[in-house]
Amino acid sequence: MLVWTGRGRAAVLAVFAVVVTVVFVAPIATVVAAALAGRWTGPLPSRLGFANFDKVLSGEESASLSVSLQTALLAGLLSLVLGTWAALASREAPGRLRRLTDAVFHVPVAVPSVAIGLGVLITFNERPLLLGGTKWIVILAHTVLVLAYAFSGVSAALDRLDPGYRQAAESLGAGPVRVLTRVTLPLLLPALGAAAGLAVALSMGELGATVMVYPATWKTLPVSIFAATDRGEVFDAAASTTLLVLVTLLALVVLGRLKGRAALR
Repeated sequence: MLVWTGRGRAAVLAVFAVVVTVVFVAPIATVVAAALAGRWTGPLPSRLGFANFDKVLSGEESASLSVSLQTALLAGLLSLVLGTWAALASREAPGRLRRLTDAVFHVPVAVPSVAIGLGVLITFNERPLLLGGTKWIVILAHTVLVLAYAFSGVSAALDRLDPGYRQAAESLGAGPVRVLTRVTLPLLLPALGAAAGLAVALSMGELGATVMVYPATWKTLPVSIFAATDRGEVFDAAASTTLLVLVTLLALVVLGRLKGRAALR
């Protein structure tokens, strides 16, 4: 917008294209190439094929992919329910309490995920809240990490929501529950879909907190990728990473379609 000449705009676009290529396209393309490679001793990979994918899908990584999907969906659902409830409740709270709620829900964003994982591990590793060694501690850690994004998305949508809809429903005799279920939540469906998509995507790629809490029976795909890389199995790790990206994108597309249908209604 601030560049007026055609040559200047071309230069800006060229710089932007280079930055996007170096920062985004090149790393992803390299991972995909490594996933397809049988060898990579020169500047380009050789013996291209799907052998790495066959190996990954027939090994423990396939179970890890299922674990990641289940964890992401459950954590996304829990964070969406809790974040929506908190956002709706804070709207009716006094200003100071509302600001405090906002700050508390954003704490996981402000601290490293490893700290969240360690806190969850210590807190829920003793009775009566003994979750250590179970899948639920992993799901809980993911829920805590993505809860802030669900809360923020719903809160932002509530700020944009015209209060006239609620006032009109109340003037016609609708009670609080009916206003919530028939007016507020339907208007929030696009925001809820976006929040769910973001929560699922973030959970699918989470590693820091997961490494701190996961049991051997509930290993997510990022943990398996990390372990494969640590063993020097780079091609297998690249194939698992490619699958993780594809499944995450597929989940986002499905959630995006649901969000689009909700917006049309």
